[in-house]
Amino acid sequence: MTKHIPVLLNSVLHALGDIGGQNILDATFGAGGYTRAFLAAGATVTAFDRDPNVLSDARSLITEFGNRFQFIAATFSSMAELNEKFDAIVFDLGISSMQIDEPDRGFSFRYDAPLDMRMSAAGKTVRDMFEIWSVQDLIKILRDYGDVKPAAAIANAIKQTYPQTTFELKQLIHNPNDVAPVFQALRIALNDEMGELQRALAAVPTLLNTGGRCICVTFHSIEDRIVKNTFNEWTKPIGDPHLPILQQPRFSLLKPQTPSEQEIAANPRARSAHMRGVVKSY
Repeated sequence: MTKHIPVLLNSVLHALGDIGGQNILDATFGAGGYTRAFLAAGATVTAFDRDPNVLSDARSLITEFGNRFQFIAATFSSMAELNEKFDAIVFDLGISSMQIDEPDRGFSFRYDAPLDMRMSAAGKTVRDMFEIWSVQDLIKILRDYGDVKPAAAIANAIKQTYPQTTFELKQLIHNPNDVAPVFQALRIALNDEMGELQRALAAVPTLLNTGGRCICVTFHSIEDRIVKNTFNEWTKPIGDPHLPILQQPRFSLLKPQTPSEQEIAANPRARSAHMRGVVKSY
């Protein structure tokens, strides 16, 4: 099984600066790589994750760091319900290598397994959704989230055969280059990953202290575009551009980062990663 290596961790830590004594929200706990690094640097961390399989990692950090770590088993958009302030909010988006390497989760086409793909243990699976999504729904999902060119042909094949396993779905996809994008698109749609991101980002300005930082590591062009556009909107001057006086923007941009060649060589998953960040001015 592939060991999960946190992507762009050093860049994230550098962007956050001295976090000793700070209150940090790790929106995407995963295997706990980011959270552990924040705790080791002296921060207090609240972490979210909807995947029940990460509970053992969370418990081990609670044992090690005590009340400096709190874990919330929920979607990260649930942060909007919190009634506290943070000095930093960090998102490491996408799917983790440990999820891909769990055959029964149905995320990977390398294993023959039921078509599940749920990030949590609740709700409908991809197999269930094949009964609900129309051909047009599937075409839009495959095009929007996977840029799949033969989206119509694959959507029709799915609705004609209703594949039950990863290998049955894979066999419907004639071009091997389309397999990964199809699996990615279905996973994103099933888990409403882009909607989750938009709702969570909308909560960030209220949750951040003045001087606080929001850092996002993305792996998909759509999620990266959502983050980029949101951050650009936050950093625009406030007011009527036709009037002589504009209020200064509430946020300023940090310099975007991408992985070094050395990090990509050590961790190929990092290849598509982008890190973007903002600082809250007031």
